[in-house]
Amino acid sequence: MADNVTLSSAVRTNLLSLNKTADSVNRTNSRLSTGLKVASAVDDAVAYFQAKGLSDRAGDLTSRKESIDQAVSSVKSAIGGLESVEKILTQMKGVALSAKSATDADRTELASQFNTLATQLTNLVNDTSYQGLNLVNSTAASLKVEFSDKTAAVLTIKGVDVRSSKLKGLAVAGSVAATAATDKKWSAVSAKVSSLDAIIKKLDSAISTVRSNVKTLGGNVALLQTRLDFTKNYVNTLKEGSDKLTLADLNEEGANLVSLQTRQQLGIQALSFAGQQEQGVLSLFR
Repeated sequence: MADNVTLSSAVRTNLLSLNKTADSVNRTNSRLSTGLKVASAVDDAVAYFQAKGLSDRAGDLTSRKESIDQAVSSVKSAIGGLESVEKILTQMKGVALSAKSATDADRTELASQFNTLATQLTNLVNDTSYQGLNLVNSTAASLKVEFSDKTAAVLTIKGVDVRSSKLKGLAVAGSVAATAATDKKWSAVSAKVSSLDAIIKKLDSAISTVRSNVKTLGGNVALLQTRLDFTKNYVNTLKEGSDKLTLADLNEEGANLVSLQTRQQLGIQALSFAGQQEQGVLSLFR
């Protein structure tokens, strides 16, 4: 065809070499701009899918890590509630101890204080919730934490009930105090010292129960924190492995770009030399 242009072998060879150099320059520029030597399966299918598998795994564990972190906060709030409950129980015990040696009028007032503390204890327990979950006002409550989507690594933390009406013996103590506020039985020392001793004993038992609950939840927090730290480190390891497969060495790519630009200039010069033969033929027609 009339519009076809025939290139000499030397020109065609130099032109192909120049095109390859331009492709290499574009690829190097892309690596420098994105920081990736493998941005898609076209670049390196094996490395790309290996890196994707590691990244996907890291993403899955990151969501688990967030759940573990929230679980730590939930259990810590429960522990804080239990520690406050212990303080109130200690106050109630102090009131009962004071009643043993108080005057008749004072015992009636102390009985009222006792009841108020019992009520506030229950209020505090009911307020100890985190994201709608309360682990200290119901034995039916539980917190299930899944550590991984690939194993059966699950921790279930069961709730406890430390409301004043549910602590062992404290309901009886409360009823005695309520009775004292109405018919002043606490004021009858000879009749009620033994009852006060029984209440104090039950309060000691309740304090022991609360302390035991704190220890149990504290052990769960320690386990959750250990698993949280492990997951953080594991996610970082997975991401690091993925980066090794896909990230470009910017120093190396920068050096490559300088070399390719020099080669490109040389290719342009070589292409000019290759065209000198055609220019010699053209001079014959002048």
